[in-house]
Amino acid sequence: MANRNLTLSLPEDLVRATRVRAAERGVSVSRMVEDLLLREDGRGLADLRWERELERMRRGRGTGNPPLTRDEAHRR
Repeated sequence: MANRNLTLSLPEDLVRATRVRAAERGVSVSRMVEDLLLREDGRGLADLRWERELERMRRGRGTGNPPLTRDEAHRR
């Protein structure tokens, strides 16, 4: 799933508090907003995390290489 940018206009104190809360949770503000919107939409966060994990696996090992085949993964 591709991400798109979205510009919001929010009160400065809300933005500041949200940044602090995100840092405390170890996530980005974007991730916090995404989680909130998904809850509002009725989709579970577990579903989203599973979709993200599947997409990450489809992309490969993060090296630009395709995923290993079963034989490659089990070769000793």
